[in-house]
Amino acid sequence: MKKTAISRRIANLGLACAITILAGCAAVQTTGSGEVGVDRKQYMSGMVSEAALEQEAAQQYATLVGQAKAQGALDSDAAQTQRVKAITQKLIQQVGIFRPEASNWKWETHVLTSDEVNAWCMPGGKIAVYTGLIKQIKPTDAELAAVIGHEMAHALREHSREQVSQQMATNLGLSVLSAITGAGPTADLGSALSDVMFTLPNSRTHEAEADRIGVELAARAGYDPRAAVTLWQKMGALSAGNAQPEFLSTHPSAASRSADLTAAANKVLPLYEQAAGKQ
Repeated sequence: MKKTAISRRIANLGLACAITILAGCAAVQTTGSGEVGVDRKQYMSGMVSEAALEQEAAQQYATLVGQAKAQGALDSDAAQTQRVKAITQKLIQQVGIFRPEASNWKWETHVLTSDEVNAWCMPGGKIAVYTGLIKQIKPTDAELAAVIGHEMAHALREHSREQVSQQMATNLGLSVLSAITGAGPTADLGSALSDVMFTLPNSRTHEAEADRIGVELAARAGYDPRAAVTLWQKMGALSAGNAQPEFLSTHPSAASRSADLTAAANKVLPLYEQAAGKQ
């Protein structure tokens, strides 16, 4: 077969894949907009269901927790763990504002002993905070609430599912093309989730949404939302002249981030003042 015929066949096949992929996507609104006004429509692939991703996340989380426990690295400091869980619980009580069904998620929080300055929340509410973040950043309760609220916001918005949907859609096209090109096998759901959670950076759009929702969750929970600004200043100072913290390596920081956080914090300041007055 001539090269032009092969190229034409690949192009047609690619077009067919694109149509198939687009047909399998649906525009959804995963959360309410809240006071911070996050209302972007998201496109999720039918190949990646919310339930399937949450199940995979739960399995991976259980494995990580089991490994940490075996190494004596799970919740090793009782006071530290209690502090993290108490802050997280206050934040969880606010998630219904953005996503009512998330109040019924099987939330779980652990502190993992690691020098990494990191924290994350997997789909379905599986949270980890690393001791490196606590020891090196030395966050106030409000700053710690900003970190955890930010990560919870990624889960509420299903940013992982959105990214995995894109990966799986791409892999669908590659798997079809591999019949012609001889390309290797594509990633499965588990490896795609691992890549999204621990390797690939979040987009600026995802980061901005998580920042804003996290700030509102913290404010509603009675934590000063302005602490998000000082938190990122500490993160930036830690990375100045040194290796970038793991948290920042997967969380790209735009020059306008501080200004955006300040604006969001000022918007929800009345919510904080109201919540603080009740405590």
